[in-house]
Amino acid sequence: MTARKIIIDTDPGQDDAVAILLALASPEEIDVLGITAVAGNVPLPLTQKNARIICELVGRSDIPVYAGCDAPLRRPLVTAEHVHGKTGLDGPELTDPTMPLADGHAVDFIVETLRSQSSGTVTLCPLGPLTNIAAAFNKAPDIIEKVQEIILMGGAYFEVGNITPAAEFNIYVDPEAADIVFKSGCPIVVMPLDVTHKVLVTKPRCDAFRALDSKVGTFVAQMTEFFERFDVAKYGSAGAPLHDPCVTAYLIRPALFTGRHINVEIETQSELTLGMTVADWWGVTDRPANATFIGDVDADGFFDLLTERLARL
Repeated sequence: MTARKIIIDTDPGQDDAVAILLALASPEEIDVLGITAVAGNVPLPLTQKNARIICELVGRSDIPVYAGCDAPLRRPLVTAEHVHGKTGLDGPELTDPTMPLADGHAVDFIVETLRSQSSGTVTLCPLGPLTNIAAAFNKAPDIIEKVQEIILMGGAYFEVGNITPAAEFNIYVDPEAADIVFKSGCPIVVMPLDVTHKVLVTKPRCDAFRALDSKVGTFVAQMTEFFERFDVAKYGSAGAPLHDPCVTAYLIRPALFTGRHINVEIETQSELTLGMTVADWWGVTDRPANATFIGDVDADGFFDLLTERLARL
């Protein structure tokens, strides 16, 4: 099987970091063309720095990391230090990266990469707000038909919101960008909170990371131990949900996941429900399906895959 060419668009974030590590540990299935950073969990100076820290952690300074949009398309930036800590990667001891940022803007990299590849051969993997992706589509609409697929973490249907009562963080931060992406016509697969809250780093799973007895295993264990404090306090959950690695795991082993192809609209007007993913799970409207919303995951299979791949690094 030919490795799938992807661009990871990200706002690291502990769970983003694990998603990147899983991709870099899986070269048979995934060819990471580049990483584009966007403001989200923390501001852009930290997200682009964190992406480089993760690449250097596993000796992959050959992966180009581009800085992208530092604010949503039309709104002030909302961040999530209350979840991820002041660095975005709180938990392990961090050192400043030595690899430089790639020259140029992330949006231009997305545009140029899609234009340079054969049509339908590059998958976009957004792990944060969709600002960079929407900006690229606005700048160069011709690239939309060249996207093989968009696999993203965002939204919810039954679980609804984690930053407001109605909205998941990634969509809420830039709902106008999300609206552009969901209306683009690209094939879209969505990992909503309903799925990501089923992949919890329980103590035995965290112990399995630490038992790898490696720099990466310890780093991931320390990140998830810090990350879990928020969800344990808020939800009473058994550990940290690994939201973003669901995207990478789907690329590697899609059989772990099940979902429905449905219509999804993004609320951009209401103050009460701004950023809500209005997911027609039960097909009660005649609006055409535009996204595959994932509904369930084999959590044990997910963690078996993740632990096995992290052991490679």
